Amino acid sequence: MRRLGLRARVTAAFAVGALLLSASMALVSYELTRRTLLDERERTVLRAAYYDAAVVRAGLNTENPDVVEALRALDTGTGRRPLLHLNGEWYSRNADTGVTPAIPVRLRELVAAGEPAVQRVRVNDRPVMLVGVPLSESASFYEIASLRELEQTFQILALALTAVAIMVAGSGAALGWYATRHGLRPLTAVADAAERIAAGDFTTRLAPDTDPDLTRLSTSFNRMVDELAQRIDRDRRFAADVSHELRSPLQTLAAAASVLARRRQNQDERTATAARLVADEIDRFQQLVNDLLDLARSDQPVHRETVDLAGLARRACRDRALPESMVQLDAGTPRTWRVDRRRVAQVLTNLLDNAERYGAGPVAVRLFHDGDTGVIEVDDEGPGVPMADREAIFDRFVRGRAANYRGGGDGTGLGLALVAQHAAAHGGDASVSDRPEGGARFRVTLPGSVS
Repeated sequence: MRRLGLRARVTAAFAVGALLLSASMALVSYELTRRTLLDERERTVLRAAYYDAAVVRAGLNTENPDVVEALRALDTGTGRRPLLHLNGEWYSRNADTGVTPAIPVRLRELVAAGEPAVQRVRVNDRPVMLVGVPLSESASFYEIASLRELEQTFQILALALTAVAIMVAGSGAALGWYATRHGLRPLTAVADAAERIAAGDFTTRLAPDTDPDLTRLSTSFNRMVDELAQRIDRDRRFAADVSHELRSPLQTLAAAASVLARRRQNQDERTATAARLVADEIDRFQQLVNDLLDLARSDQPVHRETVDLAGLARRACRDRALPESMVQLDAGTPRTWRVDRRRVAQVLTNLLDNAERYGAGPVAVRLFHDGDTGVIEVDDEGPGVPMADREAIFDRFVRGRAANYRGGGDGTGLGLALVAQHAAAHGGDASVSDRPEGGARFRVTLPGSVS
């Protein structure tokens, strides 16, 4: 299960907290209001019941008491219903509709014993308040007051408090979202700065005075970027200095090797073979030095211009005595791309050299576009690239197993590292996969190069 993001978790926490707080307040408010209204209603019903009981007692204290007339003399309205238990008989102003059996036995016993009592019960599934008042040893007065309106009030109150709780929870979620949006804005700035730095813009810095609470973070981040930029600059200067220092002895060695090559006919077979191997290694060493110098200059900005990419690819093949027919331009793909000519030319050169040296030769150079992204693919007939080494071969610092993935023993050099650097300078990337017919397929994407 995917974990929720920080903003979602904080928003959910605000919402749950607001819901718990509002629900607690709603329950407390509901219970207090309910008790207050019930107590007030009970006092009102008791006063009315005692008054009506006094009226009935006065009506019964006559020479010829009329029980029904005494009950009809009560002003109870529609909310109260009087009952009289006299000499074991029940009397009411109206027909008994199941009211008498609803009077609890315990309440009857208390009233019969001379104790007034009050209890809330349900009659015909409606809430009522029952009050019992003893009149004499043989007479007891009961009054049933309806609580229907009070129950409806409680229902409306519960709905209102529930709605308020939901609204408060929603407000809490909105507040949490707003708080996280503004609270995480400095982190968003840090993430954006980190992305620009990863893309090679080492001039990116955070404003230290944006938020006083984040001054330490901004200062530490800027110091880290300064140290990283200085270290990378030192590495580049070191690589450039070493390359320049190596050029002079290499030129001397190359001149000596050319002298030996011109006098090959005067050498025995073993000496001629050794001289050829020395000349080949010097050429390779010179290429490595040139690649190292290009890596040292890889931070220079991209100079985009309109380039006939198909013609550039055919020229790269022609310079290596490869058939120009292997260059394939997909239908609908324009010949001219907006790229850095020098960088793309070196991408083509290095990919073709890599295919010749480690992949038994290139078989196709395909140019096509995916939207505004130009794509260059170079296929070879080699043994392919192991899955574990496909990302490592583009790392400029790799010198281990990935550097020997073709089995040649001398590694990929810096050529593929340069390919990755030039692709990244255009905002793209370099990757390798299996060629359907066997071998490897090297792919370079150049966003924004095809309009």
